Amino acid sequence: HRSYMTWLLLLVRFPSIVYDLAFKPDGSQLIIAAGLRVLVYDTADGAIIQPLKGHKDIVYCVAYAKDGKRFASGSADKSIIIWTSKLEGILKYTHNDSIQCVAYNPVTHQLASCSTGDFGLWSPEQKSVNKHKVSSKITCCGWTNDGQYLALGMMNGVVSIRNKNGEERVKIERPGGSSSPIWSIAWNPSKDEHNDILAVADWGQKLSFYQLSGKQIGKDRTLTYDPCCVSYFSKGEYIVMGGSDKQASLYTKDGVRLGTIGEQNTWVWTCRVKPDSNYVVLGCQDGTIACYQLIFSTVHGLYKDRYAYRDSMTDVIVQHLITDQKVRIKCRELVKKIAIYRNRLAIQLPEKILIYELYSDDSSDMHYRIKEKICRKFECNLLVVCSQHIILCQEKRLQCMSFTSVREKEWVMESLIRYIKVIGGPPGREGLLVGLKNGAILKIFVDNLFPITLLKLSTSVRCLDMSASRNKLAVVDEHNTLLVYDINSKELLFQEPNANSVAWNTQCEDMLCFSGNGYLNIKASNFPVHQQKMQGFMVGYNGSKIFCLHVYSMSAVEVPQSAPMYQYLERKMFKEAYQIACLGVTDSDWRDLATEALEGLDFDTAKKAMFISTHMPMFVLTDSQERKKRGESDNELFLADVYAYQGKFHEAAKLYKRTGHESRALSMYTDLRMFEYAKDFVGATDPKSSRILMTKQADWAKSSKEPRAAAEMYLSAGEHLKAIDIIGEHGWADMLIDIARKLDKAEREPLAKCALYFTKLKHHGYASETYSKMGDLQALVQLHVETRHWEEAFSLVEKHPQFKNNVFVPYAQWLAENDRFEEAQKAFHKAGRQNEAVKVLEQLTHNAVVENRFNDAGYYYWMLSMQCLDISEDQRGEMLKKFERFQHLAELYHVYRSIQRYTDEPFSSHMPETLFNICRFLLNNLTKDIPQGISKVNTLYALAKQSRKLGAYKLARYSYEKLQELHIPSRFQDSIELGGLTIRSKPFQDSEGMMCYRCSTNNPLLNNQGSVCINCRQPFIYSASSYEVLPLVQFYLEEGIGDEEAVSLIDLEVPHMDQGDLQAMRMGDGLNDSEEDPFTAKMSFEQGGSNFVPVKVSRSVLRSMSRRDVLIKRWPRPLKWEYFRSLLPDVSITMCPTCFKMFHSEDYELLVLQHNCCPYCRRPIDEPN
Repeated sequence: HRSYMTWLLLLVRFPSIVYDLAFKPDGSQLIIAAGLRVLVYDTADGAIIQPLKGHKDIVYCVAYAKDGKRFASGSADKSIIIWTSKLEGILKYTHNDSIQCVAYNPVTHQLASCSTGDFGLWSPEQKSVNKHKVSSKITCCGWTNDGQYLALGMMNGVVSIRNKNGEERVKIERPGGSSSPIWSIAWNPSKDEHNDILAVADWGQKLSFYQLSGKQIGKDRTLTYDPCCVSYFSKGEYIVMGGSDKQASLYTKDGVRLGTIGEQNTWVWTCRVKPDSNYVVLGCQDGTIACYQLIFSTVHGLYKDRYAYRDSMTDVIVQHLITDQKVRIKCRELVKKIAIYRNRLAIQLPEKILIYELYSDDSSDMHYRIKEKICRKFECNLLVVCSQHIILCQEKRLQCMSFTSVREKEWVMESLIRYIKVIGGPPGREGLLVGLKNGAILKIFVDNLFPITLLKLSTSVRCLDMSASRNKLAVVDEHNTLLVYDINSKELLFQEPNANSVAWNTQCEDMLCFSGNGYLNIKASNFPVHQQKMQGFMVGYNGSKIFCLHVYSMSAVEVPQSAPMYQYLERKMFKEAYQIACLGVTDSDWRDLATEALEGLDFDTAKKAMFISTHMPMFVLTDSQERKKRGESDNELFLADVYAYQGKFHEAAKLYKRTGHESRALSMYTDLRMFEYAKDFVGATDPKSSRILMTKQADWAKSSKEPRAAAEMYLSAGEHLKAIDIIGEHGWADMLIDIARKLDKAEREPLAKCALYFTKLKHHGYASETYSKMGDLQALVQLHVETRHWEEAFSLVEKHPQFKNNVFVPYAQWLAENDRFEEAQKAFHKAGRQNEAVKVLEQLTHNAVVENRFNDAGYYYWMLSMQCLDISEDQRGEMLKKFERFQHLAELYHVYRSIQRYTDEPFSSHMPETLFNICRFLLNNLTKDIPQGISKVNTLYALAKQSRKLGAYKLARYSYEKLQELHIPSRFQDSIELGGLTIRSKPFQDSEGMMCYRCSTNNPLLNNQGSVCINCRQPFIYSASSYEVLPLVQFYLEEGIGDEEAVSLIDLEVPHMDQGDLQAMRMGDGLNDSEEDPFTAKMSFEQGGSNFVPVKVSRSVLRSMSRRDVLIKRWPRPLKWEYFRSLLPDVSITMCPTCFKMFHSEDYELLVLQHNCCPYCRRPIDEPN
């Protein structure tokens, strides 16, 4: 009856101290560090396989790799030897001091070896061992389950947690410092824990638990000895510890001590649990190696449908076997005994007994609260709880105690008590059923000193139960025989072999069940036993549920009581059969019971059974009972009625004829529309009856209560519309589709009616098929739209574009209702509803700006501009102006996104140069009307910060001065004032300006004329990612040159030349001497000339250009194409074919890899141009 039992399986003594042990991960080998040797044992039979020689001094530590391929040993001779699982030494390396501990990484198989002054990390693929110095002697080490971190325990009371490279990540300092050296650590191996949990045992006599972060879990657990070793079970549920108390103890994973595993004569230096088992091996100071097997017993209690059992040794789980609800009670101490009765639960702990009660009387309530605590230590074999007492059983003695710890009564039996059970009774006066080893069975009342002997058997009692009415007693004896006695007469009623447990049905006096030999046996009255297969012990029988305990889990098995019910029916015992049926049988069993009782003319039982059965007509019964009361006694006539209602019509007709009631037979057949049988019954001799039959059949077809038959008659008469109405109203889709398929497509009215009913019945496929048959495309489109089958609607529109508006407009509205605005906008556009499309886009843009989603705002403005271009055919001037405005806004919001991220978010992904360029571009392009959401303060602030970083002090000073003129948010106030002051200490100059690629003029960094050269007024072309000025100059075609001609001239091959020559040649080499290259011609601009002279090119210049140096923005009409020439052919430039934005090629490729689309217009990269 202990919580667990330990068996000493192996005891070996060596002449030297056993410092360490390690199991092979499959448990087949045990490696022992003893003296100068490493000993290898076979765990199956305890035989030594081989002693390994290699170390010249005492071996302190051993460890096995998780894959089982190699193990390592460390010694006082300062060396580590790595051995294969075939026991061959393959590698040896050394430290400067003696080795204290070794540990293999469970994932990478890296070996950590720790000495007095340092630790090393070795893995097979490394040539050398990486060593790291430490400030104190390392005593123990261990890797986390994922192999990411290594914990080191040290003499100075510190636990250092390192990463795989040996760098310290966490430092845990124990309060005692060097007076409480860390002696052993272990990580919990459980896969269920969310965090890594480290158990730390120190010689300040404490056991503590920590998370990987260094945070302590719970409080320190005080020990009464110096711990030398701490080790987890494989699943992490228990801990084994040993040390100076000369024993190994078992603890829960939370550090609650459960008991002793094995006592020794000297200190226990090491203990290990065999993988995936309950075997524990210890190694001691005097060279002893002991192996113990732990056997955990089940501690539990059952009362009716509540089952309480111990979990994790310190918790109690109460399970409601009917609802399967469970509640856990945490005791935080070893649970020794559990007893449960009605609303009481008693739990015995080592030093006290806790009495719990339910909060309410509700049968499904699972909330327990403490009622009483009995703070005394008790030794007992069995514990029972009643309403106001607990009963303790110790061998022959029974003690009854009140909840206040007062011993009220005591009974001493003549033999050992084998079984005890509470069998109910009033509170404070409950009865107990007690079975003794000598075969005596007693009944004891809690308030009575004198036991009553019920029976005296010749063999020992194993299990007992008393029937619900206390008239019968079932006993299982030690020979596994079930004996059932009548308590009053002491007569043996019957006996059955092969029983290990028995229980009476709590709801039915005559039924019991018993288990044994893998079978469940149900016995009703004195009928033969009904058997079915079942694993485990049967412990309770309530109604139709049998409670079965298999290994550690309890389950409620639903057993229909059909077999015993039919046993009673065969003997015409209807009332007993009804009692059994009430425990739980199937609907067909109830029907059979009602039928049998009716045919046996037991009307009472039949009536009760009919109430429950859903298929039996009550009126036949009430009718028979009424007629019986009136004095009718013709049982054959009653039986004829019963047969009629059971559907045995021909037998009923014969009985009616025999009793002279032919008219009843006739009305039975006509009511059932069995006109053919009725005609046969009447015969051809009676023309009057035949006429009545014909009239009835016609009337019935007219005012039919059988719609399916009526519909079939209408169909055979060709009345399709009436048939369709009946079928449609009743929702018989299968009949309806048959009709629709048989009808000719010219019969439009019935077909349309079919389709209408299909739509009502939500049979979209059938309706679609019918409309297709009629060729009514308009209705088909409408159907697809109403049922939201958009794919079918779109495929129809592809073939019949005239229905475009009918589909896309409702589709767009549906998308908008479902918050899918971008798709809705595209659908409006497709449907030609441009105003709605633009309205949705404008709303999206507005929302994006308000919500500071400037990236989206830029994208939506670009989409708006493209839509304006699409519809510019109708309102040309106005739409082109809108196009240009929206293009401008798109670019502003696109660049402002980076500034907003820089000022509002903690991290910026942009390089300082990029932010610098972006701020300048934005300030150069901002007009007086600053768009909503764009902050000039943010822009100037970002520019000031970046200018200063990049040495553009003049521009930084200008930015700070401009900021002073604006309203500054309080969060920037201090920073700007400080920056404005400190910038004055810097020289008043910029590091470098910006060169114009056309006239080579050096431009200032900020230009009040906008993004154009101050000399030649040539607009700068910017990269849309880094906003650097690209070496591009826009040129225009001379009058009379068309776009196609220009492209064909540029595409002509340039005169062949060497790649080397190409670098040195000017583009003008292909021209006549008389004609200068307009790109490189000396400009006669005066400084600050106000007129912009664009580059115009002739056909000869076009011919001289190389196709790879020219970029063309092929705008759709009515816009003109734009041509750009690269003046630095070596600078690779990429243009997006959709939005025509220019990028440095490597920037573009990187951005496309990141986003899988153009960063500006979001065109998917796999989409054709």
